[in-house]
Amino acid sequence: MGLDFGFMMEYLPWYVDAARLTVKIAFWGILIALATGVVCSMVLYYKIPVLCQAVSVYIEISRNTPLLVQLFFLYFGLPKLGIIWSAEICAIAGLGFLGGSYMAESLKSGLGSVEKTQIEAAAGLGMNPCLIMREVIFPQALAVSIPGVCANVIFLIKETSVVSGIALADLMYVTKDLIGLYYETNEALVMLVLFYLILLLPVSIAAGLMERRLKYAGFGD
Repeated sequence: MGLDFGFMMEYLPWYVDAARLTVKIAFWGILIALATGVVCSMVLYYKIPVLCQAVSVYIEISRNTPLLVQLFFLYFGLPKLGIIWSAEICAIAGLGFLGGSYMAESLKSGLGSVEKTQIEAAAGLGMNPCLIMREVIFPQALAVSIPGVCANVIFLIKETSVVSGIALADLMYVTKDLIGLYYETNEALVMLVLFYLILLLPVSIAAGLMERRLKYAGFGD
């Protein structure tokens, strides 16, 4: 039995709007995750007392609880404490909370890969710690961390499919809605897969090209 292309074209605008929302949530969530990852990786790298323990607890909580549970806490739990956020803000915050721990681990590995002799040599030249981090450590750490960071970006984009659990009209929500209303399961699922491919393939290709360029430049061997 073939696909009903008329149905697919009729509801294409629904998927376009859902894709816009998905991209918006993913963009801001990934941005927050990157910022959180940078801060946490720095804390872990320098082993700052108290903060280091706090970051370790955050990473364990974030990585060992499902995103859907985190979203439910933000959307349904926080109002009990008098904090009311929109579903969109909860989705972005949840994605940033989850992604921050993964970004922190990737960046921490990159920071740890920089040889101590380079840091000692830079200090011997009279560079202060901030300058050493900016000019010596961070550029090399970022190059080593890029593959992990790119993998986390793709992972977080795919994780946006969970935000339908708090009634956000993303791609998954629209798909389930159409299946429930019209029972056009194959058509709805094909549209879902196509739109996720449209979102993820460019990111995946760009990540692959970036990794190859870094490899040719001598990083990540």
